[in-house]
Parts: sequence; structure tokens; C-alpha cells
Amino acid sequence: MNNKWVANGLSILVLLVGLGVWIALPWPGVVAVAVAVLLWLLLTRSGRLALAATRIGIASLPQRWGASSVVVVGIAGVVGVLVAMLAMSEGFQATLNSTGDESTAIVLRGGSQAETNSVITRDQVPLLSTLPGVAKDERGRALISPELSQVVNLTSKGDGTDVNAQFRGVGEMAWAVHDKMKITQGRRFTPGLREVVVGQGAQSQFRGLEVGSTLTLGNQAWTVVGAFASGDAHDSELWTDAQTLATTYQRSAWQSISVRTLGKPGFEQFKAAVGSDPRLKLDVETTQAYYAKQGGGLTKLISVLGTVIGAIMAIGAVFGALNTMYAAVATRAREIATMRAIGFRGLPVVTAIMLETMLLALIGGALGCLVAWAIFNGYSVSTIGSNFSQVVFQFKVSPALLWSGLKWALGIGLVGGLFPALRAARLPITSALRET
Repeated sequence: MNNKWVANGLSILVLLVGLGVWIALPWPGVVAVAVAVLLWLLLTRSGRLALAATRIGIASLPQRWGASSVVVVGIAGVVGVLVAMLAMSEGFQATLNSTGDESTAIVLRGGSQAETNSVITRDQVPLLSTLPGVAKDERGRALISPELSQVVNLTSKGDGTDVNAQFRGVGEMAWAVHDKMKITQGRRFTPGLREVVVGQGAQSQFRGLEVGSTLTLGNQAWTVVGAFASGDAHDSELWTDAQTLATTYQRSAWQSISVRTLGKPGFEQFKAAVGSDPRLKLDVETTQAYYAKQGGGLTKLISVLGTVIGAIMAIGAVFGALNTMYAAVATRAREIATMRAIGFRGLPVVTAIMLETMLLALIGGALGCLVAWAIFNGYSVSTIGSNFSQVVFQFKVSPALLWSGLKWALGIGLVGGLFPALRAARLPITSALRET
């Protein structure tokens, strides 16, 4: 008895390891496995017998469609949830990765990980403007924007609750520094006035941001004079003049400085100049690297949660597949025994049952991927970013995620079909043939 438990435990462990290897296998490895199996099926006697047995099993599927649909629907649910969760993670990270570029620098206080805990004194801005590598406009002005970030409460369009949004104050040169920003409605704010332009992502998520409306922020009335699109994390923000924001919220220092540099060489030159000036205890990195780093923790958390939830559901789907295929083997006992009596060996029978299960799994996986893509791809949501304000982003159901979902489906089918297949191969021929 102990030996049997040990053997079963080792079998399950090997299956789990094999499933993990299969899920992690890159597409060339999957293609290699598929080609090897196909060649075996076509070029060997056992393979051809397995194909013949598979055709018999598939032909009987219409009589067992009710039970077989349990496998299809169960696996479709697993794959749909998994792909949707990972699409949320990928969409959030893609939004942050697309924010900024390699020729725009963000300057923070030394040791600061984000704008929220950075303080830069105003007397440092003129020093930064004179450093090498800083781009200038046609009038010779440095393309540099001192900025503030204030978290404010807005009302969600979804459920009417108060949520955090980022209210950013930017300098006069901000539109040249952040050159992705394009006004889509109205006009830019006027420096010195309490005017706001809003990102179209924020406009879709929060109430009261229509052009011409009035907001009360910091106990002051602000007029929405325009909307902009950037296609990145800034779409979730409200923008105004930095000095006006500082006066309203009684801020005497800046939090970050955005600097347009002369390409990648200019960025390296500017970073080196900041590092070598003892008056400037500041950190410099590209805006692209900064924003990509801000979503790392949350992206990893969503990915882990999605994988764990998918794995738990996969266990349920495996048991569903096991139950269904055990029942199929029981109802086809005479058919399987007859095949074995006329010359079908154990390996073709095992292969036939597993191919049948994996076909059902593939159908379920494709259905789950289709549903996830149709419902979630491009679906806009918002979540808390690193600055404790909402970041609007879209789910991104990529081809890589769909491929991963199909691999999960086939892995579930492999595990769910193995033990019923082994049982079919071990059926006593004489007793099975006597069953009615």
C-alpha cells in the first residue's frame, strides 16, 4: 500500500513538473514537439493505429457531447480568466512603458523613488537650464519644465464614488518638453489663471471634466478649457500652470523637473553634468525608464494573482476532465476491448484517448481565448498608480497571451486525459467484452 501511494505521489509530481515545463516552453519547442508527434503518428505502425482509434473516438463524440462539453466549458473558463487577468497586467505595463522617451529626462531629489517624495528647491532650476545636453527652442530658451503633482478627489463615472486623480502643474515649456501632448478639444491653459486641461483618459473615467465646466479643487474654482491626448499615463492627468498650482496648495518647491535633451547622447551628457555638480544632489533618468519602473510592483502582483487564480481553476478543470474521460472510458469499455482484441496495443489506445481529450481541450482553449479577446481587448479601466492616483489604461490581449492560454488548455487536457487513457489500456479484455 505504501509503495502504491509513493508511486502515485511520484506520478503526480512528474506530471506537475512536466506541466510547468510545457507552460514555459517557447513556441519553437512546442512546434518541435508537435512535429515529432505528427511524424510518429504518420510514419509508425503504432502511430497509424493510434490515429485510427482516435477517429473512432471522435466519431462517437456527438453521442457524448453533453459530457464532453464539461471539459470544453471548464477549460474555456480557465483560459478566459487567465488571459483576462494577464491582459490587465500587460495593458497597465504597456501604458507606463509608452510614457516618455529616451531623450526626455526626469530629475528628482537624490534617493527619491517617485515624485511624491521628491523636493527640488527653486534655485536649482536655473542651474539645470545651463547644463550641456539640454535642448533649446528657436529663441534659445532651455526646454525645461519644473513640475508639481497634487492628488485630488474626483467623482468616478462608474459608481459615483470619490477617487484619486493626479493634478499636475507644469512649466511654460511643458508642451515642447512633452511633445506627445496634443490638444483635442478647446485650448491650452493660460499661465497665471486657474484653468485646467484634462487628459481624455481622465475625461472618460471622471465626472465633470467636460470642456467649459468648472471644478472646485483646493477650495478654488477652476475652469476646464481644453482636453488633450497623449496615448500614455499622462492621459489620466489634469494639467495646469505650475506656479498657479503652487500658490493654491502653498507649495514652495518643485517635485520634479522634466528636461528635453539633445537625443540619447544629450541625455548622457546632461546626466553626467548633474552628477558632477556638487550643488545638485539630484538623480536623473529617462522618463521612459522612470514610468516603466513605477508599474513594476503592481504588474508583477497582477500577473502572480492571475497565474494563481488560473492554476486553482485549472485544478478544477483537470478534475472535470478526469471525471468526464473516466466516464467516457467506462461507457466505451466494450468498444475499447474490441479494438484491443483485434490488435490495438496499449500505446495506440492510450494515445487515442489523450488525443481526444486534448482536442476537447484545444476547442475549450480557443473558445476561452476568443471570449477574452472579444470582451476585454481594448477595454478601458483605471487603477491606483505609484502616486496613489488613478491611472487609466486598456486591457491588452496580445498574441503572446492567446498562445499562452492555448498552452494552458493543452496542458490541462494532457493531465486530464492521461489517467483515463492508462485505465483504458489496462481494461481486462474478456470482462469488458461481457459487459452489456
